[in-house]
Amino acid sequence: MTTIQGPAVFLAQFIGDQAPFNSLDGICQWAADLGFKGIQMPTLDTRFIDLQKAAESKTYADELSGKMASYGLEITELSTHLQGQLVAVHPAYDDFFDGFAPAALRGNPKARQEWAVQQLKYAAKASQNLGLTAHATFSGSLLWQYFHPWPQRPPGLIEEGFAELAKRWLPILNEFDHNGVDVCYEIHPGEDLFDGETYEMFLKAVNNHSRACLLYDPSHFVLQQLDYIQYIDFYHERIKAFHVKDAEFNPTGKQGTFGGYQNWANRAGRYRSPGDGQIDFKTIFSKLAQYDYKGWAVMEWECCIKNQEDGAREGAEFIKNHIIKVTDKAFDDFAAVATNTELNRKNLGL
Repeated sequence: MTTIQGPAVFLAQFIGDQAPFNSLDGICQWAADLGFKGIQMPTLDTRFIDLQKAAESKTYADELSGKMASYGLEITELSTHLQGQLVAVHPAYDDFFDGFAPAALRGNPKARQEWAVQQLKYAAKASQNLGLTAHATFSGSLLWQYFHPWPQRPPGLIEEGFAELAKRWLPILNEFDHNGVDVCYEIHPGEDLFDGETYEMFLKAVNNHSRACLLYDPSHFVLQQLDYIQYIDFYHERIKAFHVKDAEFNPTGKQGTFGGYQNWANRAGRYRSPGDGQIDFKTIFSKLAQYDYKGWAVMEWECCIKNQEDGAREGAEFIKNHIIKVTDKAFDDFAAVATNTELNRKNLGL
């Protein structure tokens, strides 16, 4: 077994225009002061990382790692969540997702997708240059608007959708494989990979590609009432990244898992800061340690109630207190006996 690494923090929800969140030095000092040891790095803001440069220049990647180390930090994974979303976009969502791409590509879905694919390929090489073995992203979606089976779906629609998704991702997965990095899909509403069944459909479509792995975030499973503990039993061999984000589900006589078009504060299912929700993180950390998860515990702050800086400060301590330093011996070693083949055969009546 391996002791989980952490605590780390995903920067996406903290980057902004005010100090200390508007520069790499500022945000590194902030994270280090809170007790974080690692940073999961978004890749669209060149104030923090130039993704193409990190892919093309090992010197730049080494300098970036050195700067992180000067604050006692390291990069846990790069994130291309927004670029991954653009690998597959149904036309119904074109306008909604155009903002994820550079302004020059908006209104041009083909060019937007090509840009997104190239971004993922840069991320593969950049990850290798940075010495990383896992990468966080979204799958994108061609099918989300069809998730409810009414009206009846035409036969073969879902299968065709996953075949197309696989066609788009296989070259990317192969590029990551070439660079020795796992692609960790965050199983998430709005993606074609939103639960175990859909992940397995995708996995089959990409021929069980060894790099098609998982970012485990139990909060998304609370909101859809999926057994997030048994999920680890099913998929622990594929879990290579981990978000520590809490959630709660409080159904009423008026709404349940679909949320009734309410805002986050008024939904039955909502995300919370670590420790403020209903997730059994003690069991999660135990399960991951038991299954020899070798990655990081990364706090992701998404809470509709608590201030993000309070959430980060509490989250660092929360993760630190949940990481289990795994044992290097059996608890009953004090009663161990020496190996004796002759005695063993005698005890077996041989």
